[in-house]
Amino acid sequence: MSDARGTGYHAPVGAPRAPGAPVGAPPAGRRGPGFGPGGHRGGPMGLGAPVEKAKSFGTSLRRLVRYLRPRMGPLVAVFVLAVASTMFSVLAPKIMGNATTMIFTGLIARMRHVPGAVIDFPSIARIVVLLIGLYTVSALFSFLQQFIMAGVAQKTVYDMRRDVSEKLARLPLVFFDGRTHGEIMSRVTNDMDNIAGTLQQSLGQIITSLVTILGVIVMMLTISPLLTAITLVVLPLSFVMTRIIAPRSQRYFAQQWKHIGELNGHVEEMYTGHAIVKAFGHERKSIEKFTAVNEEVYEASWRAQFVSGLLFPMMTFINNIGYVAVAVAGGIMVTRRAIAIGDIQAFIQYSRQFTMPIAQTANIANVLQSTVASAERVFELLDEQEEIPDSPGATTLASPRGDVRFENVRFSYKTDVPLITGMNLDVKQGQSIAIVGPTGAGKTTLVNLLMRFYETQEGRITVDGVDIRDVRRGSLRCTFGMVLQDTWLFNGTIRDNIAYGRDGVTDEEIHQAAAAAHADHFIRTLPEGYATVLNEDASNISQGQKQLLTIARAILIDPAILILDEATSSVDTRTEVLIQKAMGRLMQGRTSFVIAHRLSTIRDAKLILVMDHGKIIETGTHRELLAKGGFYAELYNSQFTGANIEAESAFGGAQSAFGSAESAFGSAQSASGGAQSASGGAEEAARVAQ
Repeated sequence: MSDARGTGYHAPVGAPRAPGAPVGAPPAGRRGPGFGPGGHRGGPMGLGAPVEKAKSFGTSLRRLVRYLRPRMGPLVAVFVLAVASTMFSVLAPKIMGNATTMIFTGLIARMRHVPGAVIDFPSIARIVVLLIGLYTVSALFSFLQQFIMAGVAQKTVYDMRRDVSEKLARLPLVFFDGRTHGEIMSRVTNDMDNIAGTLQQSLGQIITSLVTILGVIVMMLTISPLLTAITLVVLPLSFVMTRIIAPRSQRYFAQQWKHIGELNGHVEEMYTGHAIVKAFGHERKSIEKFTAVNEEVYEASWRAQFVSGLLFPMMTFINNIGYVAVAVAGGIMVTRRAIAIGDIQAFIQYSRQFTMPIAQTANIANVLQSTVASAERVFELLDEQEEIPDSPGATTLASPRGDVRFENVRFSYKTDVPLITGMNLDVKQGQSIAIVGPTGAGKTTLVNLLMRFYETQEGRITVDGVDIRDVRRGSLRCTFGMVLQDTWLFNGTIRDNIAYGRDGVTDEEIHQAAAAAHADHFIRTLPEGYATVLNEDASNISQGQKQLLTIARAILIDPAILILDEATSSVDTRTEVLIQKAMGRLMQGRTSFVIAHRLSTIRDAKLILVMDHGKIIETGTHRELLAKGGFYAELYNSQFTGANIEAESAFGGAQSAFGSAESAFGSAQSASGGAQSASGGAEEAARVAQ
């Protein structure tokens, strides 16, 4: 509900079903199987990962860059550090080659018995110290680069999460009715994590890889243009092999994640409904379905891992071809004294360094597609149409009385399917209004319009004579207290759940509200009492106890207008009677809207509105509507005729059982009389014999 979205409404205690949802359907927003595109990188270095490409790559990338602009200073520092770190590491092989050349030259001279030939160990020691210094400085710069980039990435994603959170607070209820919670959470969590990971890791890798490629090519050219040409000739083979293998592995990885999503959905469904599965004896069917989906996951995963696993061996094979070519050509050049042996060693190191950043660049291009797709999904959320903003002169309801008026209101979820047309209603302060009707009649929609979860298309609604469009939403919604059929409790203590709708409340007030809702007794029987922590689904208490807590929450905020949507639907009959009495006291002097399916709960309402197809077709008290013999009477009789038949059947069964008992008692008396008669006959026969 909107309280969680920062609208200022503090009273809701449940989450409504989506409009038109069938009876028994799961609540709107139940998380479905699978997740968003973020974070799934399969195969070596992510080359086989399923890539979700952005619909508008350039536009989304530019919007993502805008979030980086406030941190251009740190980004420039990251670029400079990445260049410095890479250059130090690129220079090292050339310097190491000089040491190798000194050692080789000294050994050859000594083997040829050249007078005064020695290995220049002091120079070699200086080179080693220099190399240690180069690698140390390179590592330090790399550490600083990662440290700064981590801050840039997390601050950027922090700003994006803040914008998304603020956006969710401004979105209308229709947005949440049309999407599952899992879809929205995927954009806020998975896609954000994907963006953060790319900014922190891949952005630095892009700089490092490009600088490494350029630096290595320059260093190789300074050593030998011929050997550089040999190395570059092998390069196209690597691209060809990547283009052949990567698309196939992507396809298999896409199948893998699809089947994993199905598997997650099945496991989640079976876990949440395990009691129903056991009650209907469907354990075997559940296991069979799990096995079938698990087999599909295995097949897709095996193919994906196998195909993507071919890439590195093939790349290694191609690189080894280049290595052999460089080694043979370099050996020939050394024998001809065209190049120093230390340069050959350095060149081989450079050729090894050359292939890795190319593979990383291909991987980054792949990951960047997925990242921009994630950013696009986030931007789609940020571009959603918001609630109509409060008018500049919007007022607040300082001391609301509770007068409510509907004037020629028209509303429809779809433009071509009208739901509420020409509704007029005048409710005075303190009146108790019951709203009844079949499923889909527009009862809950009426309440949603009243609280401005939806906007009317025609007409207007007033509270205390003020058009609700001229009242700040936060002020309007604080006027209401709601208890819905679907309970909503968060992970926290019972005390915090009851006090959710009111700040600065004392323990005594919480206990009084719980006592009024007849929840105080069961709360005190819990091991931790009011400090008992409810788990994520509040499954550690019963459904009826959840409803009692939500009623206590509504009692605590002391609202001017109450909305009760089957508030006692989950409690037993005895508790329902007690709650009805508490609600009766609570509703005194307050305007109350009671949505009811069980008509026995609204017999004492001052006015009953009978709705069908978005229209009020009957109004009156319970007795008046029954006397009319109209639609309400049909609804009432349909509920209670069956109950009367059952009662009569039970009464007839009791009479039959009573008659059987009388008959059995008479038979017992007759048997007793027969026994007495037989006993008397035996005594008489004995006297005659004497």
